[in-house]
Formats: sequence, C-alpha cells, structure tokens
Amino acid sequence: MPAPPRTPTCFQEILEQVWWRLDSALDLEMIRWSAMLGALEALEQGTTAIIDHHESPHAIEGSLGAIAAACAEVGVRVSCAYGVTDRHGREGAQRGLEENRRFLLAGGRGLVGIHAAFTCSDETLESAAGLATDLGVGVHIHVAEGPGDVAAGDRLAGLARDDWLLAHGVHLPDDHRLTGTILHNPRSNLNNAVGYADPRRFRQRVALGTDGIGASMLEEFRLAYVLHRSVDVTATPDTAWRWLEAGWDLVPEAREDRVTWSYEPMDPWHIAFTPGIRPLRVEVGGEVVYEDGRPTRVDAVEVRARAREQAARLHARL
Repeated sequence: MPAPPRTPTCFQEILEQVWWRLDSALDLEMIRWSAMLGALEALEQGTTAIIDHHESPHAIEGSLGAIAAACAEVGVRVSCAYGVTDRHGREGAQRGLEENRRFLLAGGRGLVGIHAAFTCSDETLESAAGLATDLGVGVHIHVAEGPGDVAAGDRLAGLARDDWLLAHGVHLPDDHRLTGTILHNPRSNLNNAVGYADPRRFRQRVALGTDGIGASMLEEFRLAYVLHRSVDVTATPDTAWRWLEAGWDLVPEAREDRVTWSYEPMDPWHIAFTPGIRPLRVEVGGEVVYEDGRPTRVDAVEVRARAREQAARLHARL
C-alpha cells in the first residue's frame, strides 16, 4: 500500500492512517487472493492451521466464506471471525454480527469476532457475546492492545468466557478479571510500538500468534523467547514453547497433522538457536499438501501473481 497521508506518531494514528484505511478499501476479490496467499505462506512455513480475525467494512457479506474457501483450496485449516465494530455506525455493527451468524450457521468453522472494546458500545459487545453463546462458540477480540483500550478489562469482565480468545493484552493489569486464552503477538506489538505484554504474568492459558505479520510460528517462538529473556535472565525457551504448543488446544485436529522438518531434533532449545528451519513435507488430515518445496493443491506462482494484481488494485484505491 502507499505511504499514509502523514507519518503516524502513536498506535491510534497507525490504526486510522494504515490499517483502517486498508480494511475499508478491500473487496471480495482482494480478500480471496489475500487469504490464499496467506494460507500458502503459512503452509510454506509448516503452519497447518490459521485463526483469522477479519474486517472489510465495504465488503462484509460473504467475506468469511471467501477466506474459508481460499484456505481450503490451499489445504490449510482455518477458523474465521468477522470483527464487529461501531466505527461505521450501528448498521455496520449489525452487518458484522449477521456475517458471523450467517457463516457459522452455514457450517463454517469460526468464532464471533469483535474488533475491540474501545470501538464498540456496550450494546454491541453484549450483542456479540450473546450471539456467541447462542451459537455455542467463543469470541475473538483484541483486548488492551494499546493505551486507548485500557478499560477493556473492566468492560468485558462480565461477558468473557473460557472459550474467548483475547488478543494482545499488552495493557491488561496483572489482576484483570477476564477468562479466556491470551493470544500473545510479540512481533506485531513491537511493530506497533504498543509495548511488551509479558504474558508470564497471566494466570490463564497463553498461546502465540502473529497478528497477520508473517506466517512462521517458529520465528514467533524465537522472538517470544528472547523478549521473555529480556525481562528475566533466568528464562528458558521452554516457556515460549508452551505458548506455541497451546495453539493445538485451539485447533485440536492440527495435532494429527504431520510436518517433516529440515532439522533434527525439533526441541525448544535447538529451535531457539537454529534459524532457517523449513518444512520438507506437510500432511493435513492425512493428505500431503506440501512436498519438495511446493504446494500440491495450488500453483504457488499463480497465487502470487494473482495476489500481486489485487495488491496493485488496493494500492490504486488508497
């Protein structure tokens, strides 16, 4: 995308001038090829399951289906959610809720998405939480990522459940009252200059994520480890490895997927200090979907070419 109108100087300005402008420019064709490229890049890094949180305010209807279909075509598991928000008025929030409802009732795998408490009214938060309860799924929400969302813990305390995914938690207090899994995204937090979540302080389960910046969970593990060590010199790779392994609890079927790596042994201490490890063969659900440096279901060159075309369209809109 082109440079923002002016250089952002804080997280709120990054959201307003970069990410929210990008979201607003998306259409279904861009979404399809962006998702397919993301799934391909995940597969090329040995990642077999993605938990996605999506927003496209001018292309809401059908967006989750487009993402799910693109990932299925590549051969990667995906759990989808549309991030409901009041940034585009009550009607926009209702359309987001309905996209979650429609996708899940049609048999799609996913959660109810909420952007963040600070862009939602209490009414919208309650509606999203109620929809999730009615459909028997959890909620995927950004929580206290930046200083503008410090009230999230209090506002969500009566709503959050064990099956909620709480992304970031950088500015959550140690004694917050939320239940659910904390999703730790160290690279994204550094990139947005919002701080270090230091997730060792949380009592509940912590799982690693990328927030869409890159697809290599091994690289995210390495970064999580060294950041942990930066505040605790006694830290070992084992803690960050537990956060990585927690991802299997979120997508249990992925435990049965098989990846043959270019390095042995694949244990935390070796991986923490061995860059360049790559997958040689990947099986998802018993099917070989990656082998000899290429995916078996799609043409990687074509996917990248089509994604490049859509990126040019996006650039022109911005």
